Amino acid sequence: MRALVLSDGKLRLANIDKPIPAQNECLIKILCAGICNTDIELLRGYMGFNGVPGHEFVGQIITSSDPKLMGKRVVGEINIGCGACSWCRSGNKEHCPARSVLGILNKNGVFAEYITLPAENLHVVPESISNEQAVFTEPLAAAIRIVQQVHLNPEDKIAIIGDGKLGLLIAQVLQSNTIFDFTLFGRHPERTDQLKSCSAIKIVTNYESNRYHAKFDAVIEASGTQDGFLQAINMLKPLGHLILKSTVAEGSQLNLAPIVINELTVTGSRCGPFAPALRMLENGSIHPENMISAAYSLDNWEEAFKTALKKGVLKVVLTP
Repeated sequence: MRALVLSDGKLRLANIDKPIPAQNECLIKILCAGICNTDIELLRGYMGFNGVPGHEFVGQIITSSDPKLMGKRVVGEINIGCGACSWCRSGNKEHCPARSVLGILNKNGVFAEYITLPAENLHVVPESISNEQAVFTEPLAAAIRIVQQVHLNPEDKIAIIGDGKLGLLIAQVLQSNTIFDFTLFGRHPERTDQLKSCSAIKIVTNYESNRYHAKFDAVIEASGTQDGFLQAINMLKPLGHLILKSTVAEGSQLNLAPIVINELTVTGSRCGPFAPALRMLENGSIHPENMISAAYSLDNWEEAFKTALKKGVLKVVLTP
């Protein structure tokens, strides 16, 4: 099969063996795959990954030990746990110390014609959801995770820093819950048009963080930048809650003293639940497909990655 293979920091299109599913796995034909910022970082050496990258996908089951799954369109959770440790037994396989992670850690990913995943990781996609919508299930689930982890009160003043893909998904998740008023801080006015119809959202695209010093009870940092992290700390009230949705690049020089001085609570937030993400897509409360900037075939992968790196581009997808 054709696949994009990352080796020593170089990506190439190659013919490799089609994966053979284990007894508990399904063979899945990739229908659509999304290029994520994590994939870009893998090319730059993040995690030291070698293999097939990619973890956002929608596909069709080709082989399965369960006849009811044959031919179904599916999306898949990316963490594969050992199944035996306390983390796996408690339903938190994303923290299994022996886990593999689709397209990120010890498991070939979705920039290929086929993948394998355990059947327990898969979720059937309702017929009313398009491939272009379903490919956002994984990042949408990550956005929903915030509401699960952090108790946000209706009277809380909430800020989101970053108007990239993840920041916009988080905004749409909060927008769907009408009890929250929040402010989205970004640098790209053209990206926020789909949010402006909601009176509960304040959108700020030209700002100095000092103007918003100690204004918010909770700040969600979704830019993944050092500046975003520092702005988030500056914007929080004492005893406020900082939610980190993106990792800050290694080697950044950060002053963490305000976290201690102001007794801030910090929560890291990563993978989230697929079932509510699919429900949001099915009921039409969110339309992430509007964020797709371009689509390319696997053969045109070089152009796809060049486009993904361009300023102003949100989501680029690949179709084998």
